[in-house]
Amino acid sequence: FFNKMENLDFRFSGSAKAVKITALTLIYVFSVTQLSHYLLHNLTWEGLLKETILWFAVWMLWQHTIWVTNWFNPDTRPIRILLFISMLVGLVMAAAIPYAFTYRGLIFAVCYVLIQAGRTLYIIGVLGDHHLAANFKRIMGWFCISAVFWITGAILQGEWQILLWIIAAICDYTAPMHGFALPRLGRSDSSKEWTIEGHHLVERCQLFVIIAFGETLLMTGASLSEVEEWTPLVIISAVISFIGSLAMWWVYFDVSSEAGSRKIQEVKDPGKLGLIYNAIHIVLVGALIICAVGDELIVAHPEQEMRAEVVFVLIIGPIVYILANSIYKYVTCRMLPLSHIIAVIALALLLPWPYHISLLTLDHQLQVVPAAHQQHALHLVKGGNGGCDLVKAAALFGADVQLDDRLHAVHLG
Repeated sequence: FFNKMENLDFRFSGSAKAVKITALTLIYVFSVTQLSHYLLHNLTWEGLLKETILWFAVWMLWQHTIWVTNWFNPDTRPIRILLFISMLVGLVMAAAIPYAFTYRGLIFAVCYVLIQAGRTLYIIGVLGDHHLAANFKRIMGWFCISAVFWITGAILQGEWQILLWIIAAICDYTAPMHGFALPRLGRSDSSKEWTIEGHHLVERCQLFVIIAFGETLLMTGASLSEVEEWTPLVIISAVISFIGSLAMWWVYFDVSSEAGSRKIQEVKDPGKLGLIYNAIHIVLVGALIICAVGDELIVAHPEQEMRAEVVFVLIIGPIVYILANSIYKYVTCRMLPLSHIIAVIALALLLPWPYHISLLTLDHQLQVVPAAHQQHALHLVKGGNGGCDLVKAAALFGADVQLDDRLHAVHLG
């Protein structure tokens, strides 16, 4: 069932392969909803830390799954069965998220380890002496290392669980960055062993971004439906939240998503660039989940005064999101939009003084920033003839983007 790269083609949208892989995302839609509600009901500094740990686990499952479906043809029965089993175990794992740090921690950890280690062990058995087998053996080694921390933390619970799960998440997140290096097994060579189809990987990252954006709209809509009396204040809150979500969607999908897709198809080492994309998107999508919680708070409690955790959700979430987009555009286009820098500074200036104003008042000020930032970006990037094409050309040919009247970008040489 092994599918050589020259025969692998995911570039046709709407293909049977894309549909099968997209079906897998339904479990992750549920996971994102579980994560956002977990943070909503545990909106403390400790809750933020725990939600971040759980989010890293969910993303790492997604990341390794899309890489496997990139290397192997998901249209074959063995891989299809593997995906369906992963979906079932993933469903149980997602259902355990609300109580992952109490009495369902062991269920969450065992499900995570079963998916990661089980999938990898299965692939090793099928590959035999294939040249990719060594890569998967290294991956398996690191999953075994992190599994010790996941399982032990779940058994010990309390502060030990938090500490050990942080170590486990760091192991899983950083292991690909050094090629899953292990004694005797060596390290993976991204140019030879991570021969992925870049366009497929970028599409899967973009799909998860869409899932997260969907969650921001779902949280807004769900909050609106639960409000008994739709006062003008509530309606205004919902509209402002929607505008904010739309502005953040535009920041990502207007230019950088397509530029990223083109860039990874042109580079000599798509595996290495794909890893960088994954590392950026885990932060970017995580910030969107935080923003979704902010949208729910705005609509449900527009007149509520602030506390530090709420300020984090409403201000730091968008800051992290814009910073992640800035890094993504630098990686794909070798440029930093001036509008992104201005937006981050403007949001940071709101941090010292929102504690005695209502959520709606702060949210209105917050949405002005990304909306103005995006309007500025649209005017500068698309102004004149071909400003957007200049960004795409830079992404395509690896050229540097110079500071000029049509595209206001900070040149980074």
